[in-house]
Amino acid sequence: MPHALVLAGHGRYQDPWHDTAAVAHRLAVLLADDGIDTTVRATMPGSLDDVSADLLVVASGRGRPDADFDGSDDDWLPFHQRLAALVADGVPVLGLHQAANTFLDSPTWEALLGGRWVEGTTWHPPLAPSAFRVVDPTHPVTQGLSVVEAPDEQYLALDVSPDAHVLVVADHEGVAHPVVWVAPGPGRVLYDALGHDLRSYGSPSRVDLFRREVRWLLSR
Repeated sequence: MPHALVLAGHGRYQDPWHDTAAVAHRLAVLLADDGIDTTVRATMPGSLDDVSADLLVVASGRGRPDADFDGSDDDWLPFHQRLAALVADGVPVLGLHQAANTFLDSPTWEALLGGRWVEGTTWHPPLAPSAFRVVDPTHPVTQGLSVVEAPDEQYLALDVSPDAHVLVVADHEGVAHPVVWVAPGPGRVLYDALGHDLRSYGSPSRVDLFRREVRWLLSR
């Protein structure tokens, strides 16, 4: 049975806009329903020390660094080195929603993920029923799909690597904004900007996309 580790935002990686505990629990249930043994851990400096996982799911964001509370950037460096090592060793990673705005102190996360939320540039309209357009219906993740619908936020103007393989976009005022992509590597890493809260995971097509992503990530 494959094993997944879900990292839920905590401390410097827990923002005030996302209920990471509720989302992480929902993800664990979905993974278990698909026969994947799942552990949920808060993001803490030692969260990856003893990890032996087949999949890492990052559901953490951007909090307030406080050296007196959860350590300095130097204290967190081994965590980020361990994460990069896991990817180099072949552990696939699924970054969800606010993962584009997490691990700002990491020297490797942006390159691993293939993109980043840019303060002052990236933004989103108010959460609303949204349609996300599939631009590559031939990739195993999105094969046969044309649209994913969910009550969600549309992340716009993310800074995406030109080498990323874009699968899904949010169309806004005539511009197609990448929101789901396969990172250029190394390793098998996928980013999915959907999933602001539990309302998104109430959408059958959004859940289907998540399950497709997990299956593809675990297929190698």
